[in-house]
Amino acid sequence: QVRVVESGGGSAQAGGSLQLACEASGTIYTINAMGWYRQAPGKQRELVAQSNSGGGTYYAESVKGRFTISRGDAKNTMYLQMSSLKPEDTAIYYCNALGYSRAGARPDVDAWGQGTQVTVSS
Repeated sequence: QVRVVESGGGSAQAGGSLQLACEASGTIYTINAMGWYRQAPGKQRELVAQSNSGGGTYYAESVKGRFTISRGDAKNTMYLQMSSLKPEDTAIYYCNALGYSRAGARPDVDAWGQGTQVTVSS
């Protein structure tokens, strides 16, 4: 079983910055990708940014140039630095981890955190 825990978030004014942190723990052989999703009230959950073990990154068009995803020094940790925040960034942000629980297994880790609220006021 894999547990994902987010931290950070909170409130900021437009133009401000916040940092989110995520840690995956438990029965993990390797994590191939970790990503941040968000869900605003009345909207579907969307992928904001993702980082894979090969060093590749993806950013949603709406956050390019403002958000930066990075892997932490500790294993299976990840950060999302959010700058130049906008009111439309207000949402619950979820961390997701994809990978394997054991060597030779098919990908069987698809774990989500409980989410952390980010509120940006104008």
